[in-house]
Amino acid sequence: MEVTKEGRSLIMRVPIDGGGRLVVELNAEEAAELKACLVGVTE
Repeated sequence: MEVTKEGRSLIMRVPIDGGGRLVVELNAEEAAELKACLVGVTE
């Protein structure tokens, strides 16, 4: 998994089965929401 900042957006690249990557563009608020969701299921 890789996340880079490009301008005001965060670009997240997630490897997927069969090769290739899922590319998602997020703003800071969406990234914070994603973090809260992930913390909720990994604790």
